[in-house]
Order: sequence, then structure tokens, then C-alpha cells
Amino acid sequence: MSDARETGTAIFAEIYGAEMAAGMRAHIESDVFGAVIAGYANDFAFGEVWAGDGLERKLRSCVVLGMLIALRQSDEIGYHTKMGLKNGLSRAELEEVLVTAIPYCGIPATQSAKSAMLAALKAIDADD
Repeated sequence: MSDARETGTAIFAEIYGAEMAAGMRAHIESDVFGAVIAGYANDFAFGEVWAGDGLERKLRSCVVLGMLIALRQSDEIGYHTKMGLKNGLSRAELEEVLVTAIPYCGIPATQSAKSAMLAALKAIDADD
């Protein structure tokens, strides 16, 4: 297994837990549809980009959330809301990301992002 795969899986486990990381690793190592894409996501996104030391993880979470809001990627916004909290963002800071997105991404994109974030926060609260 490559260093990027190991590093990526370790970072994924820090954020989403050992059980989800084991599931992702099993998926990557399988021959099912989408396994190759999961491998790229793990190795490059988590194993290289998120492992990089050019930005603190908290700041990187803000940057990623901003891009996801602009791209209207609601599913990913949900995942990255949880990741942002694990990386040190507060709920107030998550809301500031939304406020900052309004003039650059527009109210409709920001409203969609808010809905995705609220759903993620509700799921997090239900797990606690």
C-alpha cells in the first residue's frame, strides 16, 4: 500500500472514525463500481492535499467549503461540515463561511449550502 493511501486512510479515520475508514478501505480494495474513484479521492485528496502542511486544516476546511458552496455541491457540503468541525471550526465560524459566500456565490447557492449544513449538524447532534 502506498504512503498516500496509508496517510489518506489515517486522516479519513481521524475525521470520520475507524469504522468508516475501514469501510472505505474495503471499498477501495474491492473490484466494485466506483472503487477506483474512491482510491483517487483517498490518495490524492486525503493522502496528499489534506496531509499537506501549507494550510492549517481549519483554514483548508474554510477554503473547501467556500468552493463547494460556489459549486452547489450539497452532499459534499454535508461531509465537509462534519470535517470542518473536526478540524476546529465552530458552528459560528461555519455560519460566517455562509455569510461570506453570499456576495460571491449568491443567495440561492448560500441557501442550498445552509440547508446542507443544517442537515449535517442535525445528524451530528442526533449521534451525540
